[in-house]
Amino acid sequence: MSLRKNRELHESNPSTPEGHHASAIEIIRREDFSDITYLLEIRHPMMAKAARPGQFVIVMSHENGERIPLTIADFDREQGTITFVIQAVGKTTKEMQRDCRAGTELISVTGPMGKPSLIRNVGKVVCVGGGLGVAPVFPLVRAYREAGAYVIGVVGFRNKDLVFWDDKFLQYCDEFIICTDDGSTGIKGRVTDGIELAIEKHPDIQEVLAIGPPIMMQACAETTRPYGIKTTVSLNPVMVDGTGMCGGCRVKVGDKMKFACVDGPEFDGHEVDFADLMNRLGRFSKEEKIAVEKWTESCKARI
Repeated sequence: MSLRKNRELHESNPSTPEGHHASAIEIIRREDFSDITYLLEIRHPMMAKAARPGQFVIVMSHENGERIPLTIADFDREQGTITFVIQAVGKTTKEMQRDCRAGTELISVTGPMGKPSLIRNVGKVVCVGGGLGVAPVFPLVRAYREAGAYVIGVVGFRNKDLVFWDDKFLQYCDEFIICTDDGSTGIKGRVTDGIELAIEKHPDIQEVLAIGPPIMMQACAETTRPYGIKTTVSLNPVMVDGTGMCGGCRVKVGDKMKFACVDGPEFDGHEVDFADLMNRLGRFSKEEKIAVEKWTESCKARI
């Protein structure tokens, strides 16, 4: 099935005359990992069947809401569920943190979008997740293991209180390295230290895949560059429609311009222009700050 047909198939329908949305998606589970990080699980059998590691969806929480891209953190084809792990950093994600509970609905979930990860038995692979990037790297860990690869998981958090899903990673990783900034659990250091440890022990590592903040993914790519290890990163530029039409998700990869939503989101980390990516991500920081401040004030006014 084509990506375009997939999107049409899974996009929510307009309102019915009664004011209810025929295809609104129910949230069946909510879990909070920290004061800003939370999990939402929805039931959508068709999307769960179509989902592949590395893909994302476009979500609208309510009729007048913003369209935001969320990477698929997990999917269960038997249960028909899709899982997202979200960080409340902007107006929309803060609003969703406040309003999205088990039993409530998302008005629109469109996807799966993006090219799926190329999963195969590559011998030894290192899957790296930093902070919120730990969640979307999990489906890759599971898929590589199921494909027969030797999987080394490397995850990074600021401290042990922020660690989540270590049990899920341990289930599929042949080796698992937790890195914390303060050394409160695992090794003290960043995920790049974990990568170095893995390479030192396994000089025959064939691939590294990293998901996390741009500066972290850049550091991972620079860590592997001297070894000549293929390194893939999953990019998160500003995205509006998820179809390549808006042009907001342009990224420079080598000497070419790519669209993360249709050409990615995964690219060769050694070819990505991270300076350009981070510049684009900061382009609307002023507007985002104003939006959060206005929303916060409106919330206070209701109290």
